[in-house]
Amino acid sequence: MEGALGLMRRMPPKHTETALSALLSLLPHHSSDLLSQVDQPLQILHDVDSGKEFILCEYNRDADSYRSPWSNKYHPPLEDAPYQTSELRNLEIEANDIFAIYRDQYYEGGISSVYMWEDDNEGFVACFLIKKDGSKTGHGRRGYLEEGAWDAIHVIEVGPEEEGTAHYCLTSTIMLSLTTDDESSGTFSLSGSIRRQMNMNLPVAEGHLCNMGKMIEEMEGKLRNSLDQVYFGKTREMVCTLRPPSEVVMRLPDS
Repeated sequence: MEGALGLMRRMPPKHTETALSALLSLLPHHSSDLLSQVDQPLQILHDVDSGKEFILCEYNRDADSYRSPWSNKYHPPLEDAPYQTSELRNLEIEANDIFAIYRDQYYEGGISSVYMWEDDNEGFVACFLIKKDGSKTGHGRRGYLEEGAWDAIHVIEVGPEEEGTAHYCLTSTIMLSLTTDDESSGTFSLSGSIRRQMNMNLPVAEGHLCNMGKMIEEMEGKLRNSLDQVYFGKTREMVCTLRPPSEVVMRLPDS
């Protein structure tokens, strides 16, 4: 199991689904552990009742049906489907509206979904998802990428309130993949994923959504910087080392 998880951590996001399917066939007795611990590129589905798209993941799935955060209905319909309490559902509705604004301001489009459910510790868990298709035919508005995807998964475990404060445990995963096929840049492919965790005890006077929003905003800033330094920075360093730009190449004088 450790070897399988180690392999999936090193697998490019665009090959995750194929590799996970192969591992599930090899290790069927570990299927539940693999599906719960391996993050896959996000998929979307259209909600006919609300006219909006929503993101599919393990956190809104029951059997083979997925619950829409907009209409609160399962697609396809599911008998005896589980639902959260009305209080948590109202918080989920508010979170989806606020997170859609955050998505537009930071990502200039894309699709977002927020799901919440109760846990066994008298608290609740919230999952914030963003998918941005940066290709020419997708949500990208710059037109430079042949293919490109940014998948962000933020899972926050919120503990019960004690003396006006609550414990928040945020686990964030970013999956990035991009491909260019342009005359100026040539053919180039880059993909990878990064995961980080953050724990904080915060007062709940301003509400859970305010606290969770601040944590997600801070975490995404750190992850973007890490991706820029690790993936783009190291790639740029290797390319410039192997193929130095002509203007910085030092020429020795003729002997």
